[in-house]
Amino acid sequence: MILKDKVVMVSGIGPGLGQEMALLAAREGAAIAIGARTPVKLDAVEEELARDGIERVLKVPTDVRDRAQCARFVEQTVERFGRVDVLINSAYVTGAYTLSAEADLDDWREVMDVNLFGAMNLIQEAVPHMKRQGGGRIINVNTKVTRLPHALMGGYAVSKAALRMATAQLAKELGADGIRLNSVFPGWMWGPTVEQGFEARAAAEGRSVADIRAEIAAAIPIGDIPEDGDCAKAVIGLASDYFAIVTGACLDLSGGEYLPL
Repeated sequence: MILKDKVVMVSGIGPGLGQEMALLAAREGAAIAIGARTPVKLDAVEEELARDGIERVLKVPTDVRDRAQCARFVEQTVERFGRVDVLINSAYVTGAYTLSAEADLDDWREVMDVNLFGAMNLIQEAVPHMKRQGGGRIINVNTKVTRLPHALMGGYAVSKAALRMATAQLAKELGADGIRLNSVFPGWMWGPTVEQGFEARAAAEGRSVADIRAEIAAAIPIGDIPEDGDCAKAVIGLASDYFAIVTGACLDLSGGEYLPL
């Protein structure tokens, strides 16, 4: 188990990548602390892990926009498990789908408050503990949209581009403290959210979900939409000691849809 005896925090628990990362971290031996605004989402992870006989789970309802709630999330994790080895920032909002030149900038500010400042709230609360214990790992979940811009997702892309730069800046600053920060960039991920979206699109267009999936998969070099569980495996691998020397990296999880030069 690659995270045996580690303590992992994951924000943004919900159906899809957040949930899959939390489940896999626990199954790889970690004590897991999970946060989300909706308590029922936390309950679902706890219940699934209980069926596997895994009980080292801490649930802390957390709105990452609220610094006090982020402080409580970190403090309760340390009180329960003694340390924080890994922080995975997965909480996000997409905001309104609109052209950037016509966007409501208050909507952009709300998106930035979750995607950038929410992540920074948790990072700033966790870093002092990581420094005292001699190191840690922080992984910020980014998006393919910062690599391949989408016409109607400007606010989301800008917020995540800012998060990418913050991750690089922190990697530079905290390397000597043994703290490694990296970014991952998922693209299409097959899971509950995408499946629901495809079902709605299929109904509207009079097509099948399989046809829509095949159409999108045709543009992805690996030949299919990556599963959210497979993307979670890459993130958990990056969180492990196998990647102890890696910091400031940008790991694309889009199945080759985006190919950096």
